[in-house]
Amino acid sequence: MSEPLTADRIEELGARGLESPDPAALAAELVSAVDEGRVADPDDTGYALLVAADILKQAGDLADALALATRAIAEQPDENAYARAVRGGLLLRLDREDEGLAELTELRPLLETNPDATYLIDELSESGHAETALEWITGALDAIMERTRTQQHASEDAQDEAAAMIYGLAQQRHDLREEMGLPHDEYDTLADRLRAASSHALEALDDGPATLLFWPEAEFTALLTRWPALDDSYPKTWDEHRAQIERALTEASGLAGADLGVVAGTVEGLAAFAGDDPIDEETLDGYADSLDEVGLTSWPPGRNDACWCGSGAKYKKCCLPRSRG
Repeated sequence: MSEPLTADRIEELGARGLESPDPAALAAELVSAVDEGRVADPDDTGYALLVAADILKQAGDLADALALATRAIAEQPDENAYARAVRGGLLLRLDREDEGLAELTELRPLLETNPDATYLIDELSESGHAETALEWITGALDAIMERTRTQQHASEDAQDEAAAMIYGLAQQRHDLREEMGLPHDEYDTLADRLRAASSHALEALDDGPATLLFWPEAEFTALLTRWPALDDSYPKTWDEHRAQIERALTEASGLAGADLGVVAGTVEGLAAFAGDDPIDEETLDGYADSLDEVGLTSWPPGRNDACWCGSGAKYKKCCLPRSRG
């Protein structure tokens, strides 16, 4: 019997789909695992189908990609917003404009309440509907700004979430308007000011480095094999490790990312740095400092750029969603 399909394998296939000479075979591997009940975590069933759909979409097979996105919705009906957005974007690409816009319009209110819902803007702008994307993101910003003005006694958590959403939406709107060649307006000025303020705040941080130590997948496995005592210092899996790094960077920057980055550690490098000293938290911090500016990967990458973790997938489809995990 074939091996179970893990989340790491799903991501690996998705990353390979960007350059594979036979994307249909990669998609077929994902779909067959679903059909045969071999998805290691049943909660990843819809994810596997959506990755297969994305592989086929990139290969130009939009009709089959649409069928898989539709199936993903049926497989996991309680968590189907992203799958529906993907389906809506595919309908737009297939010139089924009324259906596509209807699908996405039903999800539009999420832009005002769900920080992850900016995938709606991606689907619109990438399918040739940048003007609609700009209208929606502006409307969401208007609504959240008005809500913050009228709900002055909201909880601290609610205020923090609203501030984070304003930051994220303003930056994405700013980027979209630049791509459209539009001049600066008041929200663009706000985006610039928020980015600058975040940068100044990071410079003032005195309780933690702006650069985090990250272990690539092979090095992470080798690290915990060589020094089992570090088990308590790290998550159990590499997937959890990179998710932890993404969340830490997001929290440090308030969704900004200015002047933040990761440095990749190696077991060989750590051993050389530590010598005969014990490998503990203090040693790890010192090793991270020794790597600062050497092989630094700035964070965050662009939404459509390769993810910082080295998976090969686009940031927006890899580690970016982990910030809310």
